[in-house]
Amino acid sequence: MDTHPASPCETLAERYQALLEVAEAISAHRDLHVLFRDLAQRLPRVVHVNFVALSLHDPVRNTMRLHAIQANVPADLVGGHEGPVEESPAGLVWQTQESVIVPNLAGERRWPKVVGHMSEDGVNSFCVVPLTTAVRRLGAMGFLSLQKEAYGETDLEFLQQVGKQVAVAVDNVLHHQDLIHDHDRLRLLLEVSEAIVSHRDLSSLFRDLAQRLPTVAPFDFIGLILHDPSKNLMKVHVLETAAAHRLTTRLNGLELPIEESSSGWVWAHQQPLVIPSLAEESRFSMGMAALKDIGVQSVCLFPLTTAMRRLGAIGFGSLEPRAFGDQNLGLLGQVAKQVAVAVDNVLHFSSTEAAQRSLARERDRLSLVLEINNAVVSHLELRELLKAISACLGRVIPHDFASFCLYDPEINQLRAHALDFPSNQDFVGARDPIPLEGTPEGLAFSSQKTVHVRSLNLTEFPAEIMQRAEAEGLKSGCAVPLILHGRALGTLSVVSKQEDAFTDDNAALLGRIGAQIALAAANSMAYQEISSLKDKLAKEKLYLQEEIQTAYNFEEIVGDSRALKLVLKEVQTVAATDSTVLILGDTGSGKELVARALHNLSNRRERTFVKINCAAIPTGLLESELFGHEKGAFTGAIATKIGRFELADRGTLFLDEVGEIPLELQVKLLRVLQEQEFERLGSTRTIRVNVRILAATNRDLGHMVEEQKFRSDLYYRLKVFPITVPPLRERPEDIPLLVRHFAQKFALRMKKRIETIPSEAMKALQAYHWPGNVRELENFIERAVILTQGSDLVVSLAELKRTPGHATNSGATTLEQAEREHILKALRESDWIIGGPVGAAAKLGMKRTTLQSKMQKLGISRHL
Repeated sequence: MDTHPASPCETLAERYQALLEVAEAISAHRDLHVLFRDLAQRLPRVVHVNFVALSLHDPVRNTMRLHAIQANVPADLVGGHEGPVEESPAGLVWQTQESVIVPNLAGERRWPKVVGHMSEDGVNSFCVVPLTTAVRRLGAMGFLSLQKEAYGETDLEFLQQVGKQVAVAVDNVLHHQDLIHDHDRLRLLLEVSEAIVSHRDLSSLFRDLAQRLPTVAPFDFIGLILHDPSKNLMKVHVLETAAAHRLTTRLNGLELPIEESSSGWVWAHQQPLVIPSLAEESRFSMGMAALKDIGVQSVCLFPLTTAMRRLGAIGFGSLEPRAFGDQNLGLLGQVAKQVAVAVDNVLHFSSTEAAQRSLARERDRLSLVLEINNAVVSHLELRELLKAISACLGRVIPHDFASFCLYDPEINQLRAHALDFPSNQDFVGARDPIPLEGTPEGLAFSSQKTVHVRSLNLTEFPAEIMQRAEAEGLKSGCAVPLILHGRALGTLSVVSKQEDAFTDDNAALLGRIGAQIALAAANSMAYQEISSLKDKLAKEKLYLQEEIQTAYNFEEIVGDSRALKLVLKEVQTVAATDSTVLILGDTGSGKELVARALHNLSNRRERTFVKINCAAIPTGLLESELFGHEKGAFTGAIATKIGRFELADRGTLFLDEVGEIPLELQVKLLRVLQEQEFERLGSTRTIRVNVRILAATNRDLGHMVEEQKFRSDLYYRLKVFPITVPPLRERPEDIPLLVRHFAQKFALRMKKRIETIPSEAMKALQAYHWPGNVRELENFIERAVILTQGSDLVVSLAELKRTPGHATNSGATTLEQAEREHILKALRESDWIIGGPVGAAAKLGMKRTTLQSKMQKLGISRHL
C-alpha cells in the first residue's frame, strides 16, 4: 500500500495560497460525497498526511459517523462506521471543541478500540481538529500519519484553519441538503393534501399514503386505529404495507382496550408516542406481539384529533430500531394533522350517507304510518279498517292475506274479526276462533312480541287452521300483537305465498303499525259501546227531564194570595222571551222555584236548566266553575273542565246569590251577557254560547252599586225584568195551604197519616214572622211531622213566640235589625252551632252557607 502522500507546499505562504485555492474549489459543492472526493484530491497538497478522515455528529442517534475522504484509506477506516461519542477522539473534539494531537500512538490509552485499528494500519501519530461554524458544531476532521510526532504546534494552527474552511464547505452542503429535504417535505405534504381531497374511502387513502410517505420519512407500515365510543375501545380499521401482508390480515379489525394498547394511550393523553425498540418495551402487550413476529422493531403513533372530536391514532412502524428521528417525527406529525381532517371527513361522509339511507327508509315508513293513520281515523268499522290498512301495506310490504283478531276472554281464544284474502274469502269465517296454542297469532298474543315466520313449519305450529293455511299455499308471515297500555287486545297478521317474504325491517315496521291498529281497535270497540249506550242515555235524559218537570213545575208553587198571583203573572209574561230576569226576595222565599218556572214555561224547556250558587263556591274556584278551564291552567287542573255556561248552552243558567260574585269576575260575566262568548281559563280560544240568564239575590244590588261593591253596568244588564218574590210574612193567607201541603208531603214520605191540624196551631203559624220564609216553614212542618205520633199534627208552639212589632213591622226596628236579632237568637239557642240538624241554619230554615253569608254581611260573630 502506498503510504507516501503527495509533496505539500514547503513555505507557509505557499501553504496558505494552496489553502485558498482549496477553499475556493470546495465552496461551490452542493453534494457531500462530491465534496469529500474533491477534498481527497486537494488536501494532500497543503498538509503532511497519509490518511484524512472526517467524522460528523448524528444528533438523532448521538453518534459519530466516519466519512473517509481519501481513496487509499485502510479498510478499518472506510466511511460509514459509527460509534458512541465517548469512544472516539473525534467525539471528544466535538464535545470539547479543542483539538487533539497524539504524537506517539504507542503511549495512547484512551479510545482503545479506535487506537487499536490505527495501530494495525501502521498509524503512529494523528491530529484531530473540530469542524465548527459560527452557528453549529458539525463534527471533527482527523489527519493521520505513519510517522511519529508528525504534527506540532505550528502544524496544528494551520490544520485548524483547514478545518474551518472544510467546516464551512460541509455546512453549506448540509444546509443545501436541508433545503432540498424541506422542499421534499412540503411537496409531500401538498401531495398528501391532494390525496386527502381526492379520497372518500379510508382504505384507498392509506394505500396512497403508504406509497408517498416513505420517500421522505422511511417506514414499513402505516395503520389507522379509531376509538369506538359505543364499546369504549380502540379498533384497527386500516393497515397498509408493501411487504408484510401477514400483518394486515392479522391485525385488521382487531379491538384493543384503551389501557392496554399504545393507540389507546395516544388517544387518551393526546400526545405522540415513540417506541424506539419494541424489544425493550414492556407496556402495551396487546398488538405488540404481532408486530414483533414480523420483525417490526420501532413504532411511532400520533393522535388523530380535530377541533370537534378525538378520533383515534395513526401509527408508523419500521423494521429498523430507532428509525424515527426528530425530523421524521415532525413530518409525520404534520401528516397526522392532515390525516385527522381526512378521516373526520370520511367518517362524516359515511355517517351522512348512512343517515341519508336511514332517513329515506324512515321517510317511507312515516309515509306508510301516515297513510295508515288516515285510514285509522276515517274507519270505525273493523272490516273496512283492515281493508284500508291492507291496501296501504301492500304498497310497501307485499302480501297475499291479512287478518285482524281480537281476544275473547270467554273462550280464551282469539276471534277473527276482519279478513282480507281476495283469492279465498271462505278461508276463515268472521268471528271464527283462533287457538292460542299452535298458531303464530296465539304466540304473538301470549308473548306480546312480533312473530316472524320465515317458512311455515307445522311441527312448530300444528293447529288445524295452520294446516288449512298450508293447503292454501301460505308459506311465510308476520303476526304482530296489538298492545294498548301494556295489555294485548289481539293480533294483526300479514301472510305471503312466498318463502321468507318479510324482512326484519318489515317485521319492525309492522310492530310500529300494530300500536296504531291497537288504538284503532280500542276506538272501534269504544265506538260500538258508545253507540249501544247512546239510546240508553237518550232515554235516561228524557226520564230525568220528565222528573225535573214533575218536581219543579208550577204546581210546586203553593199559594193563592194576591201578591203571589202577581208574581206568577209576571213569570208568564216574561217566560216566553229570552230576556234576562233578576229575581229578588228574602232567603227561602222561593226564588229558585220561580227560576225553574221561568225555564219550564220558556222555549228552552227541552234544554238543560243549570244552577250555580255563587255564594257556596270559593272565590278562587268560581271563575273555573262558570267558564271552565284547560288542563294545566292552574295548580290542580289535571284535566280539562267544561264550565256551567257551556253546560247550559241553548238552555238556561240560573245564577243564585249573584250579589256574591266578586268585582274582578263581574267584568267577564258582563261580557258573556252582552256578547254570549268567553274563554276558558288557560285558553285563548273563544267559545260562543246561546244561554238565557236568570239571576237571583236577597241583597240590595242598587245599594251595593252605590257602595261600589257591584258594577253598575252589570246591575243594569241583569235588571232587564226584575221580579220580586214577596216574603211569607206579606202573604199570611198562603200559610194554611203551605202547611197542609208540607204536612201531606212529609207524612207520605214517613208513611204517617195526618188528618187534622189544630186551629190553635194554624193561628200561631199565621201569626209568626217567618224570617226564614217558606224554607223555614217547610223545615218546621217536617219537625212537626217527625214528632207527631197520631193523626193530629203536633206543633211546638214554644218555638213560635211572637216578638212585638213583627206583624206590624213598626218603624222602631228596621228589617235588617230584625233579621240580625232573629239570627242572633237562633245562634244562642243552638249554642252557636251553625250546621247540622240542631244548628242555627236548620232552625232558621236556610242553608249553612247562606247563614254564614248573612252573618258576614250583618257583622255577626260569637264575640258579640
